[in-house]
Amino acid sequence: MSSKSNTAEIVDLNHRFTLSSEGAKDPFDIAFKLIEPDMLRKMGIHPFHLPIDRNDGPTALINNRETIMLGSNNYLGLTIHPEVRKAAADAIMKHGTSMTGSRLLNGTHVMHLELEEALAEYFGKEAGVVFGTGYQANLGVLSSFFKKGTALILDEKVHASIHDGSKLGKGEKFSFKHNDMADLRALLTSLPADMGKMIMVDGVYSMEGDVAPLDEIAALAKEFEARLILDDAHGVGLLGQGKGTAFEYDVASDVDLIVGTFSKTLASVGGFAVGQHKVIDYIKHIGRPMLFSASLPPASAASALKALEIMQREPERVQRLNHNAAYMRKALKEMGFDIGHSTTAIIPIVVGDEIKCLTIWRELLDEGVYVNAVPFPAVPVGQAVLRTSYTSEHTREHLDRSLEVFAKLKKKHSW
Repeated sequence: MSSKSNTAEIVDLNHRFTLSSEGAKDPFDIAFKLIEPDMLRKMGIHPFHLPIDRNDGPTALINNRETIMLGSNNYLGLTIHPEVRKAAADAIMKHGTSMTGSRLLNGTHVMHLELEEALAEYFGKEAGVVFGTGYQANLGVLSSFFKKGTALILDEKVHASIHDGSKLGKGEKFSFKHNDMADLRALLTSLPADMGKMIMVDGVYSMEGDVAPLDEIAALAKEFEARLILDDAHGVGLLGQGKGTAFEYDVASDVDLIVGTFSKTLASVGGFAVGQHKVIDYIKHIGRPMLFSASLPPASAASALKALEIMQREPERVQRLNHNAAYMRKALKEMGFDIGHSTTAIIPIVVGDEIKCLTIWRELLDEGVYVNAVPFPAVPVGQAVLRTSYTSEHTREHLDRSLEVFAKLKKKHSW
């Protein structure tokens, strides 16, 4: 048996998370106990922090080799749009690289206000607020409203930023089974009628590629007098002609806050929330990222604003994206892959064993196809997946070549 196989048998990827509960006289001692990354590097299957020389959207330059990129969230290909690039460059030349301060004090720029107004108009809400990252957007919302006496009710698979944001609050957190409306109803029924309630869900789930039944959730929120908050980071650009999950289900007026990001469809970095004017104004004055983190650079605001404009001007991008996604879902299913419940441009391919998943990830890369290897905790233990995602700019040649490689490795690994 090869030394590589011997090593594979003793690697326990979950060990890195059991370490987090340990303490020691030297708090840094935990770092020296984390041996799994080094072991995976020696095996040649370490999938994290891989440097990308250049990302051209549907392809990328990795290790000086052109690679089909099936591992980004650049759903409409707008990061490479010449108008987006020019908007960012012009903003840097005119406004500099940073505001060097928080939004509350000296970091609010006129471009922030312009972007907030454009977002509010696009999503049909009264007002908007932008943050430095999408992660901060969820922290900003939850640090503002998750107070003592309030129940925060989450789908069990919401993004980690929501769970982290809940730790800033003093209310009670509850979870219901993923997309299980009977469980959500039972949970709401169990809570005191006079208790404040906020339901928060993702629109499109980032690992599974499935969609929240937002019409049913909105109906339950109304029945139990709960506020409804939607994190649509992955829904914008994919659903509702680009406007997202709330518009796909025609319940945008029933969603109290729509939270999102610029780091995916909107071709930049940063986050936002849109809703009623007084609610947004409260977040601007109370949300902790507003108070204690630097604001979004003008160039990032400019590129997001331009991407929003192009997305509305070129609706065919959304159509191409969904056509590509449907083509790949059908093909992968016909080849016998388990893609879970995906109905979007995020298509997980279930592998199961984590070392096997990382090995296949490496062989895909060697064949010129980049995907994301996703082990625990992003997915349950023993259910590792290869997360693939698609863009409007992938050609049929890109997709068919990827399918050839998937088929080759499926046969090799009996997977």
